[in-house]
Amino acid sequence: MLVPAAVDIYYGNSDWAVFAISALATGGLAIATAIATHSQRPVLTTRFAFLVVTVLWATLGVVGALPFYAASLKLDFASAVFESVSAITTTGSTVIVGLDHAPPGILMWRSVLQWIGGIGVIALGLFLLPILKVGGFSYLRIESSDIEDKPFSRLNSLSQALLAIYLGLTILCAIAYSAAGMRLFDAVNHAMTTIATGGFSTHDASFGYYDGYAVRWVGTVFMLLAALPFSILIVITLRGRLDAGRDPQIRLFASYVTAFVLVIALERSIRADVPFPEALTAAAFNFVSIISTAGFASEDYTTWGSLAVMLAFLATFVGGCSGSTAGGIKAYRFLIMGRMLQNGFHMLIYPDAVRSLSYGNRVVDAEMQRSVVLFMVSFLAVWAFSSTALAANGLDLVTSLTASLTALTNVGPGLGPVVGPAGNFSSLSDFAKWVLTVTMLLGRLEILAVLVLLTPSFWR
Repeated sequence: MLVPAAVDIYYGNSDWAVFAISALATGGLAIATAIATHSQRPVLTTRFAFLVVTVLWATLGVVGALPFYAASLKLDFASAVFESVSAITTTGSTVIVGLDHAPPGILMWRSVLQWIGGIGVIALGLFLLPILKVGGFSYLRIESSDIEDKPFSRLNSLSQALLAIYLGLTILCAIAYSAAGMRLFDAVNHAMTTIATGGFSTHDASFGYYDGYAVRWVGTVFMLLAALPFSILIVITLRGRLDAGRDPQIRLFASYVTAFVLVIALERSIRADVPFPEALTAAAFNFVSIISTAGFASEDYTTWGSLAVMLAFLATFVGGCSGSTAGGIKAYRFLIMGRMLQNGFHMLIYPDAVRSLSYGNRVVDAEMQRSVVLFMVSFLAVWAFSSTALAANGLDLVTSLTASLTALTNVGPGLGPVVGPAGNFSSLSDFAKWVLTVTMLLGRLEILAVLVLLTPSFWR
């Protein structure tokens, strides 16, 4: 909170006091709590891990809302928490109107929250959720026996490498944005939210505020990098193992990104008579933004025709790779489900056959397969429940379905005039904002890590 306080002081905005007081209050409470509980070490169990993850992210959402609530924007509490949770979960949905004239400290705070949330998401995906059997493949599970034999002996150096790569990508992105024509303040903010695949912008028009191709291609490249597994980036960086880039989920991710972009670019070029370079740039930026769950927009792609709208809806599901800042269902789950389906058809023909399920040259055990199935069932159930709740609050079908979906996959914009790329979530009722706030947290924590707290057996 001291970072946006310093920004407001530099620009002469009175909101610096709000950030300073919030920083002192939350910092003082945290230090007092740490001192008071220093000698009371918790028993590190799976139950404790599930509980602390959910409580930590919910607490961060409330604490992050304090400046939004107390600052000159005068957001109500539901809107402040919605904005904060949208930031730390790197969703990117916003209730703030008039970003072009918003206080600089608030703009920086939104970006800082997303940047912190992004590296928190990577840490969850690499270290904790795979151990709890609800996340994806972690660095501790990649094909390297010397790491798997002693996984925690290198945890400290691994964490340092992760932070260095995350920070390095952010700095490179900021430099690239600045070179492409952004002013320094915008470049720093957009770099943080691009690497976090968060999607918060300093302008209401998002990337539509900027002219030319350069800014969009810089954003496209860095969104793609942020949607790759950071475990693979670490292996390539630290060990020079370029062969790690042949990970099956990376190949699948690259395949469906290419397919979405080329189909839309060709369709707009042929049917709408848009010059192909322009169509390719717009399709690449906007669909990479959706698939990586960044949620930026350079224009309202819902005006591109029914095919573009349908593909945008489908792209909202897919997401990036496991161990990245991206949300969504993620590529590795589609791989495993595809192999399960293939094996299922084979068993129909040869009932007595025994077939293993492979991921690259590794066998996927029954526990991982069960985790994928549980996730998909839970995903559909939560999506149905939250969509129904929004519809019961009076929202139309498209808004209800896509607002809940974009919250669950942490994409940001949905479809339609209310929550689409040209819309804003500010018009939603407090009830709808609370529903979406909980849905964003569920999606960010891979659903199962939260839903397990609702089972009676957890508390027994």
